[in-house]
This record gives sequence, structure tokens and C-alpha cells, in this order.
Amino acid sequence: MAITASTAHAVIAVNRFGLGAKSGELAAAQANPKQWLIEQLQPVSLNKELPNSNDIFTLVTEYRKLKRQAKMAEASIFSAKEMQAETMTESMGGKKKSNKNIDINTRKLLQKTYRTLSTDTFVQAMNSDNSLSYRLLDFFSNHFSVTANGLPMGPLSTTLEREAIADNLLGNFEDMLLAVTKHPAMIIYLNNEKSVGPSSKAAKKDRGLNENLAREILELHTLGVTGGYNQNDVIELAKAITGWSVASRRDSGSGFMFRGGAHEPGNRLLLGKKYTQKGIKQGEAMLLDLARHPNTAKHICSKLVKHFISDQPSEQLVASLQQRWQATNGNIKEVMIALINHQQAWLPQQQKFKTPREFVMSTYRALGMKKMPDKYLFYILNTFGQQPMQAGSPAGYSDEQEDWNGGNALMARIEWTATISKRKRHNAEQVMQQTLALNSDAHTYKSVVRAESRQAAMTLMLMSPEFLRR
Repeated sequence: MAITASTAHAVIAVNRFGLGAKSGELAAAQANPKQWLIEQLQPVSLNKELPNSNDIFTLVTEYRKLKRQAKMAEASIFSAKEMQAETMTESMGGKKKSNKNIDINTRKLLQKTYRTLSTDTFVQAMNSDNSLSYRLLDFFSNHFSVTANGLPMGPLSTTLEREAIADNLLGNFEDMLLAVTKHPAMIIYLNNEKSVGPSSKAAKKDRGLNENLAREILELHTLGVTGGYNQNDVIELAKAITGWSVASRRDSGSGFMFRGGAHEPGNRLLLGKKYTQKGIKQGEAMLLDLARHPNTAKHICSKLVKHFISDQPSEQLVASLQQRWQATNGNIKEVMIALINHQQAWLPQQQKFKTPREFVMSTYRALGMKKMPDKYLFYILNTFGQQPMQAGSPAGYSDEQEDWNGGNALMARIEWTATISKRKRHNAEQVMQQTLALNSDAHTYKSVVRAESRQAAMTLMLMSPEFLRR
């Protein structure tokens, strides 16, 4: 029995655009799949009561303060033990703890914060009725990739998507770019807090110019590697954002701070345009022009099509999104609506192989599982090679098939699906129909209904070509 065109489009809507079908979603999307997706373009709902970047900075600052005090004590006339006792009596309500315990306990807390924030984003997406928005959040979080490595980047890395990206997810790209570039996670990850203008007031006593952030803005965040810039443009942008830093323990407040004394004075020339603004305004003006540049539109629209539709993005589809981008000043919601409404986004062939994160997410949604302990989430994503905020590169994780469908990777998925199929006693045929709506004469359908056991049936369904792809 053949499925109807509306059902086929509903399957595409919930799996290709969304994060995998939950129970009842195919029926909900079937009446008007495109409109169903457009209505999903809603702000994401993250737990605002969890620690934010300011909280993390406060914790890291206190941790470093205690470490310095303990080090000073070792060189003083007082014993290290006496100094630690005095310090901890004041800061921890009279309880005396060794510096070793301070170190271990604080690092555990920071690691727990990193895991808690990452898991909250995952679980919120897993349970959301607006999974398209969460897929878009994942896309831009990976586009502006930062890696959790050491202090304070471990927990701080998770706040970039929650604070700078989520709040600008459905607005104009230029606002997101400004927010991301000013966020402490991006500044520290790419060492811009150490960048000092060669002719600035701070040049004699501090370090010199650092090009890391400027280079990634041009190469990854905006124009793209073939976007028409050169090394001099990198240097000019790097000079324009000198002074873009973070508050230290000596400053009042926390988070982003512009340090005028470190800013390189003078006019700048970027992509042939002269910038005469002073201070922070110079870098802001450059970023706004980069966000509005046609090559930025082409670069990001191509990445969007590649992420949602195919590893080999259609030039026609990219051009259509680029046109909408430029007509709306880079309004992300409008560009997504243009993608949803384009006929090439609805081709029946499944051209995207799920990344590990997508595979785990869609499995949990299909099985109606609502909770995910942070230790288990990190264990399984680490096993699959896609732990949150651990791409190890500003380029982020790949979402191309060739990077995720090797023999060892597939064996890891088989072992995991066999385990979860054994633990969760679901009806595989029912799950298959509410997520994939396969024809009864399809090979996968026959394999599942003829399987020798409930566990084998579910494993076959979850490892089927139709479920591994979207």
C-alpha cells in the first residue's frame, strides 16, 4: 500500500527539517507540512535558572583567587596550612579545607556546570514541539564553534549558544554576529583578550596583535574561505577589534569589556572600504558590513542547504536563499521560510546521513524518552565521537556522510541500538510507522515485522537506511 503525498511530505518535515518524529507528529504535520514547519520557528526555551557566563566567571575568579592565596602562603612566614585555614574560614563559613580539596571540588563543579548546561540544551530539544528551531540552534552553534578546553572554556563554551545565539536565532544575522563576537566564550577561545594594538597605549607593556578572531570571522563566520579577502584584510579587522576583551578580577562587573587603551588608533581599510570610526564603533561597523556582504549571504546560505538538504547543495536553491537573505537584510527566519517553501527542499531522496547527535536525538524522540542523564549523554556522544563543544576546531563538527558512516562508527551504533532495544520494550512496527510511515512492501518494513524477536525488530528499524538518513 502506497503512502499519500501529504504523508510523504510529513515524513520529510519531521525528519529532514526537524530532529526526528515524536509520537503524533506525522499526523500533526500531514495536513500542511510547510505551514507546520513555519509555525515551529519559535524562540527556543532554555532554562534561564541555570548558571550563565557571569556566574561561571565569578566561580573561576574565586577559584583562581584561592589558588593564588595558597601559593602566596607557601612563600610567606606563615605555613601554607595556616593561610589556607584562614582563607577558607572567611570564604566557606568557617569550614577548613585543604587547597587540594578546593582545587578538586571547584573543578568538579565547573565540569558539572559544563555537563548540566549541555544536557539541558539537548533535553529541551529532545522534548520540544518546535524541533526545527532547535536544529537551527545546533546549526549556528556549530557555525560559531568554540571548544570546551580547560578553564574557563569548559563551562563557558556552553553559554555561547544559550546567550548570544539563542536570543538572536530568528532575527537578523548581523545581530547574532555582533553578540557572538562580543561574547566572552568567543573572545577567550580565540585569544582576542590578549590582542593589543601595536600603536596603542598598552602596546609597550602587553602582548601584540592577535589575528585569530579576525581570521575566523572572515574565513568561517562571514565571507567564507573563498570570500574575496586577503591577509591585509585580516590584519585590519584584527586591529579594529583590539580592545575587545573580558573583565578581569581587577574590574567591576564581568563578561565583555572594551579596553580603549589596547585599541589600535587610526583609520582602517577593509575590503577596499575606509573606516574612520573611533574605539569600539570601528569594529562594530566592520562586522555590520561583513554581515551584509553578498559573499556572507552565499557562504551561510550554502551551509544551511548543506546542513538541511544535501552534502552537495543545489546552486539554484542556494541562490534562492541568498536572494531572500539580501532582500531581508539577513533575516534568518525569512531565509528559513524561503528554504521551507522551495520545491528542491522536498525531494523524496534522503540525502543527509545523521550525525551522532542527530541519531541519538531522533532515537530518543521516536521512543518517547523524555529524560537523559548527563553522564549517559556524554558517554554515548563521546563513544560516537561528537561530544558537546568538543570539535577541537573553530570550523566545528562536520555534518557530511563520509565523516560519520565508517565501519567502526556503524558498529558503535549497532551496539548501542541493540542495547537500547533490549532495555526499552516498544513495538517496533508501531514506532516505525509513527516515524517513517513506510509502505508495507518496503524492504525495511518486511524485515522489521518478520524479525525473530522484539529486540531484533527494533534494532533493525533504528539501523535501517530510512532511519539513519533524513
